[in-house]
Amino acid sequence: MCGFAGVFDRRDRRTVPEPIIDAMTDALVHRGPDGRGTHIEAGIALGHRRLSIIDLSRGHQPMPSDDGRFQIVFNGEIYNFRELKAELQAAGHEFRYDSDTEVLIEGYRAWGAEMLPRLVGMFTFAIWDARERTLFLARDRFGVKPLYIAHLPDGRTLFGSEMKALMAWPNLPRDVDPRAIEDYFAYGYVPEDKSFLRAVSKLPPAHHLTLRQDGGAAPTPVRYWDIEFRAKHRGPVEKLEAELIERLEAAVGSRMVADVEVAAFLSGGVDSSAVVALMAGISERQVKSLSIGFDEGGFDETPHAEEVARRYATEHHSRTVTADDYGLIETLATAFDEPFADASAVPTYRVCELAREHVKVSLSGDGADEAMAGYRRYRLFMNEQRVRGILPAGMRRGIFGALGRAYPKLDGAPRFLRAKTTFEALAMSPGEAYYHAVSVTSDRMRGELFSSGLKDALGGYEAKRLYADTFAGAPADSTLGAAQYTDIQHYLPGDILTKVDRTSMAVSLEAREPLLDHRLVEWIAALPDRHRLRGGEGKWLMKRALKPYLPNDILYRKKMGFVVPIERWFRGALADRVAGLVSDSKVAGSGWFDMDRFGRLADDHRTGRGEHSRTLWQMVMLEEALARL
Repeated sequence: MCGFAGVFDRRDRRTVPEPIIDAMTDALVHRGPDGRGTHIEAGIALGHRRLSIIDLSRGHQPMPSDDGRFQIVFNGEIYNFRELKAELQAAGHEFRYDSDTEVLIEGYRAWGAEMLPRLVGMFTFAIWDARERTLFLARDRFGVKPLYIAHLPDGRTLFGSEMKALMAWPNLPRDVDPRAIEDYFAYGYVPEDKSFLRAVSKLPPAHHLTLRQDGGAAPTPVRYWDIEFRAKHRGPVEKLEAELIERLEAAVGSRMVADVEVAAFLSGGVDSSAVVALMAGISERQVKSLSIGFDEGGFDETPHAEEVARRYATEHHSRTVTADDYGLIETLATAFDEPFADASAVPTYRVCELAREHVKVSLSGDGADEAMAGYRRYRLFMNEQRVRGILPAGMRRGIFGALGRAYPKLDGAPRFLRAKTTFEALAMSPGEAYYHAVSVTSDRMRGELFSSGLKDALGGYEAKRLYADTFAGAPADSTLGAAQYTDIQHYLPGDILTKVDRTSMAVSLEAREPLLDHRLVEWIAALPDRHRLRGGEGKWLMKRALKPYLPNDILYRKKMGFVVPIERWFRGALADRVAGLVSDSKVAGSGWFDMDRFGRLADDHRTGRGEHSRTLWQMVMLEEALARL
């Protein structure tokens, strides 16, 4: 695992001063504390920071090909590199190292962009071809690893593993994209088709981009992979269970390959417990597991993690932290660069911090909720969809639209009384309703909070179109498949994988996601819906298959996740911090918000008249991001 940065001159062959590429590279020292390297020639500059995991004494980057034609910088791991190396050797390619980086060079020489579908792993990389004067950029299928790009007006293209590397470039335009503000308050993150800054974008997951020194405009990225949720695998449940376990074992086993010790996060939930159970069956030595507990019972899952650790006799390390761990706000803002409002980043950072004290690599259970329909919102959405299937759209809009407008907003009431959002969703199309289910600050609330100036700057742009349009065009047989597909395109890379990448890399830890092996996810996506969600139970087939490995109180207990008490924070220790935003802050000075309305929102939350913790958290994290521009 590493970090890299670079500058490519599309127009001329200007040379980048070494101190500048060094500054860009060294902004990523946390991603690679074990070494650094630079390659500069006319028109191209590459910088790299290394966290050594495979081929520890060699494999330094930027890595040249044996003939000097290619130079590569690479972030990630290719889990099938030895199989690809054998195939390339059989075709006459020669190798100097036992490194996945060199396999990428020779694979690109042999297959060009057609190499990408052959790769199993998480990756971003840049390959400079000195003969063709081209730069090839690529990102893995799910977006596990990030890649930021800025095409500057002077013809240069900047690229790097985090936005802070690009911000080290002198005079990078720092104006904020107003669409990113709309997206951020809708979703809690800035999606993968843009960044916080107007001048910077992200290479989308499963895309590649070829830049040429021909003076032309920057081309559009090309998609090389997609997933379909179409039922193709049928047969006896017992046979499917056995095949699922085989695929899980293969995915976990491939992620355990390293020249350093590999551990696993263990929350006590289904996914991380499954990873630990399968590791224990594969590993020849005792598995290390890592858990974070909280000093309040309502937020603490450590008893469940300890149950799994005892069952598999792991070397278990746990740490109890205070549930009021809001002191990490500044640390997280520095790690993310862009505003990021998933508060579970706080405990995720803490468990990564604990893991780094023992290992360089840890496996996580991320990805199964999206692939196997594990989120509660899938069940609720499909319940709503049954109603939509009974009533015509016109009748639903009339009946439920009126009920949604008339029903009071009862934030503090028991869940069964909070029907306003359900009525509103039933009046919508499925895609719009699913967006409604995942949004953080509602369209209505954003309409009240946003200033007329921000609304004008948006020019009619609406965040909901991202989810609704992806949902409508999803390659899926069902609305459940369309919802899962949409989450895999947006929520998974924009929130979950961003959170894990930035928090793990902030402490120089490599996190690997075996449940996102694309071959495994493709197979799961080809199962009938009833094997993913049945009788209100998500991950239905996965839980059945894991019964020999995990007890029922792990498999079937209520999903919890990393919960933090931000609702309480804004009624106590952080109340003054929020109050200070109203008049003396970057967000107040931005002109984007009606700060009087925000002040009333904060006061309603503080006094218990409303529950607005997620919107308040968004504003706090936006303030921190603006302070770092």
